[in-house]
Amino acid sequence: MIHFMLNGEPVSTDVPEDTPLLWVIRDYFNLKGSKFGCGMGLCGACSMQLDGVSTRTCILPVSAVEGRHVTTIEGLGTADNLHPLQKAWVKHSVPQCGYCQSGQLISASALLAQNPNPTEDDIANAMSGNLCRCGTYPRIKDAILDTAAGGVAQWEPPGSDNAPSADSVSDGVAQEKSVAGGEA
Repeated sequence: MIHFMLNGEPVSTDVPEDTPLLWVIRDYFNLKGSKFGCGMGLCGACSMQLDGVSTRTCILPVSAVEGRHVTTIEGLGTADNLHPLQKAWVKHSVPQCGYCQSGQLISASALLAQNPNPTEDDIANAMSGNLCRCGTYPRIKDAILDTAAGGVAQWEPPGSDNAPSADSVSDGVAQEKSVAGGEA
């Protein structure tokens, strides 16, 4: 059984330890925002944050996340409370086909959490592992710069302190969501 935090919630899963994290998140936890692109960790479509660092999950075995914090695109914001980067993405009309956008947003949010005032070179370096076949790189850069100017580093998504929510606590013990094998 592998235990980790997923978007601020404690979870566990009983799957083969070498299963790529991408497939565990998509198939067992039914979070479909992170995409499969190349299967070799080169394109960034599968990016999720692992302890705040953008990580390619198509090549990361689920065993590597034991006791760690995983954030997917679904954990950045909600329909009612978009992350400032998501708002900037809309404002700057970043997506065209949209396939790479979850990975782009995950990498951009990791960058801004580590460097709230990035230069254009900082952005180019941080985003170099995320490919966009539509070529919206200038708009991605503009959205990141716009968000940085608005202070995204101070924004914290609900539950980001990783404390259990009131709904997940019973008798003082955090309740854990569990997924075994392919059964939900």
